Amino acid sequence: MRLVAHEFMSLDGVMQGPGGAEEDATGGFRNGGWVAPAFDDTVGEVVTGWFARTDALLFGRTTYDMMAAYWPQVTDPEDPVAQRLNTAPKHVVSTTLDAASAPWQGTESVIADDVVERIRALKAEGDGELQVHGSWQLLQTLIDEQLLDELRLIVFPTVVGRGKRLFDDVARPSGFEVSDVRVAESGAVSMVLRPVPFRTATYEVVDGKEVAVEEDRG
Repeated sequence: MRLVAHEFMSLDGVMQGPGGAEEDATGGFRNGGWVAPAFDDTVGEVVTGWFARTDALLFGRTTYDMMAAYWPQVTDPEDPVAQRLNTAPKHVVSTTLDAASAPWQGTESVIADDVVERIRALKAEGDGELQVHGSWQLLQTLIDEQLLDELRLIVFPTVVGRGKRLFDDVARPSGFEVSDVRVAESGAVSMVLRPVPFRTATYEVVDGKEVAVEEDRG
């Protein structure tokens, strides 16, 4: 399976508490709810398209608990996001949760140890998409271990300040190929990013012209 992360991000890189003031107050964060003002029809289409591709879901414990408390209440059969979230197979990284007593229907496994290898095993199980939504701490591991096949990102035209940042203390540099971009009327920008090798170049003057000379990083 392809491992794909889906994230909302502010202009200053924050992904914490996009959906509401009390969604995630970790670290004293008080600026939650910054997505809704720019969540227009185009953003809605993009997000609905994300969930249309969901074959299985992978969560960190904090995001899992938040979504398990909210989405089962949305029983509208015409809501494609709720329908997919509530019925898709789910996996959660946690050292305290027990799969047998998990509160959300469809929770198939709890990953308590050997997290990286267990996720690699999930990826090897079949075709389709294993999707991550939110899950900040888990996302840092996926980025550091280069486990992501694709990152779908919506950048919102707001500056939040302090908070959990999407790329937080990255262990190794990486590049991305942008395969799709949509700009909403609200100013939100949706991007589909695929990891590629990190590249650098230095500007030099050659025969009187400024050129970028790419460095060989081995």
